[in-house]
Amino acid sequence: MHPLILSDRLEGEARKVGREMAAVARRIREGDEPFPLPCLLLSGGETTVTVRGHGCGGRNVEFLLAFGAALGLCPGVHALAGDTDGVDGMAAVAGAVWRPDTLARAAARGLDPLRFLDDNDAHTFFGALGDSLATGPTLTNVNDFRAVLVEEVPGLS
Repeated sequence: MHPLILSDRLEGEARKVGREMAAVARRIREGDEPFPLPCLLLSGGETTVTVRGHGCGGRNVEFLLAFGAALGLCPGVHALAGDTDGVDGMAAVAGAVWRPDTLARAAARGLDPLRFLDDNDAHTFFGALGDSLATGPTLTNVNDFRAVLVEEVPGLS
């Protein structure tokens, strides 16, 4: 396993950072570069969200939903994003997880990730899938945290 700390100061619009991280994960998954498989991409820092919709979200779940929507169907990629204080946005949820089957499970429930992203409603999306991270208040605000695991998948080159 190759753990890589990308930065502890990532900033920018959450959905843009999510799309960029998805591009890196896809590049690793498809070509074993810029890092060899398996690898764990770690990052911290606080992104921002430009609120355009009326949903319930936070910067970590917005990052993760944008990440997953941009990633698409990509086997062997798992991710989580959360706030160390246990509260992402206005919800009592620290963040959420993305699994290789998230898009399939969402489709089976009629959940369109882009519609939820457009409405800044990522907490509702992940909550409907049971993929929210609820830690409760930690009373410690260190940083937002993101981890993306890109693993080897037998039968894929």
